[in-house]
Amino acid sequence: MHTITFRHDINLLDIAWMGQFTRESAADYAREVLHRFAAERFKPGYLLRMDMTASPVQSQVGASVIHEQLRGFPRASAIAIVTPSAITRMQVRRLMTQPYLQVFDTAEPALEWLLAGDSARTSPGISSGVAGAI
Repeated sequence: MHTITFRHDINLLDIAWMGQFTRESAADYAREVLHRFAAERFKPGYLLRMDMTASPVQSQVGASVIHEQLRGFPRASAIAIVTPSAITRMQVRRLMTQPYLQVFDTAEPALEWLLAGDSARTSPGISSGVAGAI
């Protein structure tokens, strides 16, 4: 259903979704992310890549549970969402309004953007694999 990897070497929380969340699995996922973040001793300012390529658009219930349960999650310095789906992009745009978020079609440009650093990142928004404005 999902993988959660903490890359201490590059301060990256790397998450991949591989299915659709139910109310229960969304709550389990949120609890796991919160628990593992604390156990891994990650701090605000980390990089976040969420790869949703292998996941369909989430149901409103699943997305709402995740959104609500992770509302107070420690702030990342940059967020890269990976999805080629136009519908998933719209869902991301509706639920994730952070100004330091960028959406990519594939995972590699997302990681490159995250690792480029603050000064190299351009205006965040929804893109097709290139950092830039909506």
